[in-house]
Amino acid sequence: MPRTPEPDEDDDLDLAPAPKLVHYAEQALLGALLLEPARLADTEPLIAHHFDSYTHAALFTAIRTLPPPDPADHAKDTAWLNAVLDHARPHAPGLSASYIHTLIQFCPQPKHAAAYARMIRADNARRVLRTHAERLASTATDPGLPNPAASTLGLADDIGRVLDSLAEQFAPHPGSLPRTALPAGVPRPAGEEDLDEERLLLATATAYPAEVQQMRWLTEADFVLPLHAALWQSITALVHRGDMVDPVTVLGEAQHRGLLTDTLAPKDLMALVSTPAGSPEYWGEKIIKRALLARAQTVAARITAYTDDPANTPHQLITGSRRALADLNALRTRWNRATAPTPAPCASAPARSAPHPRAGPPHRPTVTAARSHR
Repeated sequence: MPRTPEPDEDDDLDLAPAPKLVHYAEQALLGALLLEPARLADTEPLIAHHFDSYTHAALFTAIRTLPPPDPADHAKDTAWLNAVLDHARPHAPGLSASYIHTLIQFCPQPKHAAAYARMIRADNARRVLRTHAERLASTATDPGLPNPAASTLGLADDIGRVLDSLAEQFAPHPGSLPRTALPAGVPRPAGEEDLDEERLLLATATAYPAEVQQMRWLTEADFVLPLHAALWQSITALVHRGDMVDPVTVLGEAQHRGLLTDTLAPKDLMALVSTPAGSPEYWGEKIIKRALLARAQTVAARITAYTDDPANTPHQLITGSRRALADLNALRTRWNRATAPTPAPCASAPARSAPHPRAGPPHRPTVTAARSHR
């Protein structure tokens, strides 16, 4: 009768001092298949790629490739086991006959092969999601990409497709929300260039409020500095109410919102919104792109946290990851609105003055007002 080893029992191929759970699941499954090759039918849709151990994957491939032996003959000799070893060894040179017998001894119950296979597939799902999350985080922080927003959103779409595929493989169950403690949002460093762009947006929005009416895709959550976010709310409140907009009226709205303090004098605030350059949409696009990339980093960190929590089942990983992606997709919708081409006017429409160009200014004035109030 197969022997169940102690949990800390090692074998010749244990490379880590404390093998993961999937290591034991792989050993148990291979032992089951070596004992009773007919159990291979119970492992579908498991494939070699699902294994964490390269050696185990090579052995599983050999088992799937060779014709199964006659059960009566298999009970009497080791011919089929030797053939499996010979087939797998070129791909896994460390594999030995003694390890084959260790696997056979390790398997508690060959009839549980399907359960072992599910455990292996579940761990593979965890690794696949983690890999995609790491790639998403890396892309969102790569300054060398020509179009980082498009590349980042493309990887987010890849994660969505992976989740759809996994949802077809693992049945949902009650209590599917993960209970993992999530990390705080990825810190957004307030670089001087980023802050200058926010200041220039506030100044140009004050100078050209008509364009702000079309910029509902930009929200206060997209700003790095809370003061700038609050001033953006002040400007948009004036615009959407149809009030006059200039540095003085913005100052008045800011005062009503409690933004003036001992460290932010009225003259500083007025100076901040009085140096326009370029167009509001140009600076707004830069700000929302930065927010999009930061949100992608946060989503990647959340998915990674889910995959690092061994208590999460595959369906919990799927549910939590989909919720994380939904946060990114909400910002994606606003990004698409921000970058959508402006429709050409109808031929019958009355002529309008050309809008202020969205291109950046030929040069940026140095904006120094209120820099001490971050």
